[in-house]
Amino acid sequence: MTTRVLLADDQALLRATFSILIDSTPGMTVVGEAADGSEAVELARVHHPDVVLMDIRMPGTDGLTATTSICGDPGLSATRVLILTTFENDEYVALALRAGASGFLGKDVSAEVLLSGIRTVAAGESLLSPTATRALITRFLATPEPDSQLVPPERLNALTTREREVMALAAHGRSNTEIAEELVVSPLTVRSHVQRAMAKLDAHDRAQLVVIAYQSGLVRTPPSGRPS
Repeated sequence: MTTRVLLADDQALLRATFSILIDSTPGMTVVGEAADGSEAVELARVHHPDVVLMDIRMPGTDGLTATTSICGDPGLSATRVLILTTFENDEYVALALRAGASGFLGKDVSAEVLLSGIRTVAAGESLLSPTATRALITRFLATPEPDSQLVPPERLNALTTREREVMALAAHGRSNTEIAEELVVSPLTVRSHVQRAMAKLDAHDRAQLVVIAYQSGLVRTPPSGRPS
């Protein structure tokens, strides 16, 4: 199966570079290029890409607004947004994750990391490094804006004890392998728990599950800034 990618960036040279890289990679193809967020939304509705590689700062309609529109469109439920940014702890990245983005990469990533990131997001996983996750939680995710809570705390009652435990560890930025080692289970079992928790909470992907974990109060950030 070919992964279909839409590029959204106001820098034509960067789009061209990414396009050449992606089109030359087996199993990937670029289906469109957008110079701003409005065009990205329009092209996403036309092409239904698997992944939108989205710059967050663009003139006119920015990447945050475009991400909100794409992730909130029922007709694009299979499309994932991967944010491109200069700073891992950018406030706009946190807002984009709240809106449904599946993760983010720095614009200076290597070709290998970029392609791996696209594959990860296309597979339905999130792309959040532990360091970046902690930074976002400390600065933004642990202090939700009014009316931004994705699910009420009582929705967590639908989760089993083990699903809540796995969700909490994921919210600390742990990978499936790390969670499996701590709980003495297989990574496949952890993946199953994560997927069931996502389904019960209507989470778009793992990234949104992390946001829900903090905004619902399952995991809290004490004054020290370290998740507990």
